Amino acid sequence: MDYSMISKMEKAKKYAKERERFIFKSFQVSVEGSNGPHLVTYDGGKWSCDCSFFQTRGRCSHTMSLEIILEGMVDIAYEDQQKE
Repeated sequence: MDYSMISKMEKAKKYAKERERFIFKSFQVSVEGSNGPHLVTYDGGKWSCDCSFFQTRGRCSHTMSLEIILEGMVDIAYEDQQKE
């Protein structure tokens, strides 16, 4: 492996430890829930999930688990952001 690639790999490891460098703007994730898979979407700071609980409450275990995993990298859904 050449020196420039080794340098890039070291830089990547450094960046990966500095989570504040990464701000997710939008993505979709399939979350394997207890009752099957659910599609969670994050777009422009807004969460969405196709589960029935999210449809009535604006927040669910699927979105909250991703908030925990991605802490500091996405906005957290607060009461004023739910079910507008």
